[in-house]
Amino acid sequence: MRLGGRALGVTLGLTLDRLLGEPPDAWHPVAWFGTTMGRVERCLYADARLPGAAYALVGVGVGAGAGWALDRLGRRLPGHGTAAVATAVGLACAGRMLRETSARIEDRLGAGDLDGARELLPWLVGRDPSALDAGGVSAAVVESLAENTVDAVVAPVFWGLVAGAPGVLAHRAVNTMDAMVGHRSTRYARFGTAAARLDDAMAWAPARVFAALVAVLAVAPPRAGRDVLATVRRDAPAHPSPNSGVAESAAAAALGVELGGPLRYGDRVENRPRLGDGPRPDHSTIRAARRLVDRVEITAAALCVVLAAVVAGHTSRTRPQSPYEESPYEESPR
Repeated sequence: MRLGGRALGVTLGLTLDRLLGEPPDAWHPVAWFGTTMGRVERCLYADARLPGAAYALVGVGVGAGAGWALDRLGRRLPGHGTAAVATAVGLACAGRMLRETSARIEDRLGAGDLDGARELLPWLVGRDPSALDAGGVSAAVVESLAENTVDAVVAPVFWGLVAGAPGVLAHRAVNTMDAMVGHRSTRYARFGTAAARLDDAMAWAPARVFAALVAVLAVAPPRAGRDVLATVRRDAPAHPSPNSGVAESAAAAALGVELGGPLRYGDRVENRPRLGDGPRPDHSTIRAARRLVDRVEITAAALCVVLAAVVAGHTSRTRPQSPYEESPYEESPR
């Protein structure tokens, strides 16, 4: 399928997510994939990297194979596979869920209901919320909006443009496996290495696209976009993730706050680097972050529309003339 068709499919997929949101868990293909990979893990698990690599290979095959089947089916419909890309992006994208969940947490914090905000936080992040104050919860939500907009908005757009439905669902599979086994725990320190490295590789470009879009959209003081890129260059390399640090430091700079700091994951404590300059976030920062990532998604969709139009115009200008079309230089029969 041509780039223009993929770009149009990406735009339609983003629109589907904005209109419909996430399917129920019982009917969500990502949930089915997670169940399947849980069974694969039980069959392959060993505290070593090679079984983990086999696990990751199976998962990528399942995701890419589902995208290939969707693409084959979509080519039978009008649009030459655009519907397949739209469906894949609609299933892989979670922008609406991120915005709605962050708004619910913001409302709880605004009403002074810290316990209610803590209760909702695991919908977005894996850290232990029990000891977080209001600022800690706000920082966690802002960081999640940045990181997950890369994984669940920009990456589906990027892989949809590059590789169509198979690329979108292969990335979704890798990202899901990373969430399942890619964290640094006793059980997954070796087994999850391949999934984690694959996720880093597939999110490398989308994270930097996100930072570039944030720099363009930053409308605070003059040179704000340049400040965003400078903060990314300064702070992101200290983050343990090559991609989360880019996304979070870009958001911190655009919002004028400081992110990072100590985190707790069960019994494990991580002292994350500080990202950005300014005060710690509060519940109003969540609203600003939600508007920022919403503009990133809308801009990505608009750019895809422009790309589809440009490709369509170029194709129409360079289409070879059919031998059955009359040449303007031939004399018409009398």
